[in-house]
Amino acid sequence: MTNQEQQLFGHPKGLFYLFFAELWERFSYYGMRALLTLYMVNEFFTWMTDEAYREEVSFGIFAAYGSLVYATPVLGGMIADKFIGFKKSIMLGGILMALGHFFMAFYFDTSILGFSQMAVNNFFFYTALALLIVGNGFFKPNISTMVGRLYPEGDDRRDSGFTIFYMGINAGAFLAPLVCGYLGYEYGWHYGFGAAGIGMLAGLFVFMSGMNSGVFGDNGNQPAEYLDTKMYGIRTDYFFYLVAVLMVPIAAFLVKNNAMEVIEGMHLHTGLLSLLGIVILGILGKKMLELSRMEVFRLLSVLVLTLLITVFWSFFELAGTAITLFAERNVNLTLLNASQTNAINPGYIIFLAIPFSMMWVYLSKTQRNPTTPVKFALGILQLGLGFLVFAMSAQYMDAAGRTPFMFLMIGYFLLTTGELFISPIGLSKVTELSPKSMTAFMMGVYFLSSSYAHYISGAIAKLTTTPESGVAPEPGFMTTMIEKVTGFTGATTTSTSEGVLSLLNYTSVFTQVGIVAIGMAILAFILTPILKKWMHGVH
Repeated sequence: MTNQEQQLFGHPKGLFYLFFAELWERFSYYGMRALLTLYMVNEFFTWMTDEAYREEVSFGIFAAYGSLVYATPVLGGMIADKFIGFKKSIMLGGILMALGHFFMAFYFDTSILGFSQMAVNNFFFYTALALLIVGNGFFKPNISTMVGRLYPEGDDRRDSGFTIFYMGINAGAFLAPLVCGYLGYEYGWHYGFGAAGIGMLAGLFVFMSGMNSGVFGDNGNQPAEYLDTKMYGIRTDYFFYLVAVLMVPIAAFLVKNNAMEVIEGMHLHTGLLSLLGIVILGILGKKMLELSRMEVFRLLSVLVLTLLITVFWSFFELAGTAITLFAERNVNLTLLNASQTNAINPGYIIFLAIPFSMMWVYLSKTQRNPTTPVKFALGILQLGLGFLVFAMSAQYMDAAGRTPFMFLMIGYFLLTTGELFISPIGLSKVTELSPKSMTAFMMGVYFLSSSYAHYISGAIAKLTTTPESGVAPEPGFMTTMIEKVTGFTGATTTSTSEGVLSLLNYTSVFTQVGIVAIGMAILAFILTPILKKWMHGVH
């Protein structure tokens, strides 16, 4: 019996091994993500006395980490596609990520050894982030590609399968902030980071169990032409393991450099991302010459969808920075601490993923399923409305500038429904629209959208840093909208109240994000007929 014939709940059995492997990998990632900004602002960079400066540096590092985490899948996807296969890439990535989480768990007082405490801790901190960046590059695109390979072309279960897989992602993302956030707040940040590492090891164990049980079949094996070959005198797979290790110090340097880029205008990271984009376009241009007309237009549709989701993630990823600090400083939190609010979004997804999956199947059977471009437009629209809800909370602030927890919950709900209209559908369509020889590479390109999005998101988050005193804004459309949505007036903007001023900064940015997102949703609706034509029958 082949892997595709082994069924469980109407889906290939391998889907559920990948589901639990990704669940634990996402537990590790989101556990660290929930703590990272708070850890940097409240502990790692406390030697910086200027709070606004500290936040900007932290946002710069978070942006670099996030952008590189999603840039490396392009390289990891290419290596897996051609040289070592998906299985070995996933194992390599998982091991590196586990090491990264455990490096984050180390924080030493090394003065008794005669070393600079800051230097040693910096080494562990930046190396940890680098290990996670490189590891994710080999893990993330390839496990998603394996999900797509479980379904034959044109299988109506594909969108449903990716939505189920996406629920696994978010089950891990839901548990992680609750567990790691609790450990981080109650016992110390590094206990939370250590728990994330244990989660990654669990993910590796589940994936290995799937391989040993044979549910993946030949899906993801190393290409036969490179199975017994050598590169530069080293066995091919070992050669790329070495490449991965050598990438770690480069990634560490780039993360540390980006903090200076944000503050001092150094543009190395920006230049590298731009260069990467040019290289990707060059590769795609060359590949298109080898493709049929239909394949070319399908590939173009993937690129447009990738641009749209870049916009979505640029705003959505404020959840890890500005929205988390907004929750800590300006929301009357109940039951959850600020890091644990990162569980709200994945918690919603757990409850909504199956209903959404069933909805897509039902709408497909009744011939009323919206096309992918329409789903993308609706997703961006809901995102914009969610940010406007965050901003509207200012109308109900207390004397300390804190807002009702309910608005955070409602805003996250709209961000979540928007995400379910876009993210699992996008994953599905990349595997369906891309030529088979380029699937993992295009999955890497798709994840590259999150790389640029994190970088843009870091710049947006910087706008929320609190200055020493308020400044009345210049009159104009955005100022008028901010006043209507938030209830703040010109007189309020010069308030000396720290809490009110902080709330003003956050909600002003959230209002602008919401309006821009709604504008992009309208543009996406306009592009729908063109994209539908380019997709050549793919719904």
